[in-house]
Amino acid sequence: MKAPDRDLLVLMKDEFATQQFMEQELEQLNNLLFHYETMDNFCTAHEIFDVNKFRIVRKQKQIQKIARQQELKPFQFLCNKN
Repeated sequence: MKAPDRDLLVLMKDEFATQQFMEQELEQLNNLLFHYETMDNFCTAHEIFDVNKFRIVRKQKQIQKIARQQELKPFQFLCNKN
């Protein structure tokens, strides 16, 4: 598996953790994120507020199309449903 190119900040309470333990924990965290960071999950958790057309976009294909753009159009907002 290719090592992901990301920055992670992991805070641990155990000051006696070995380097091998830390690497194992980071590998498990990367595996977990790899399986859950999908476009389907992204579209499920987000919606687009389009103030120009006074609508909320919730359809997966439309969210994918808008999210893949280099820049959002003015007054289009990508919002997390949480």
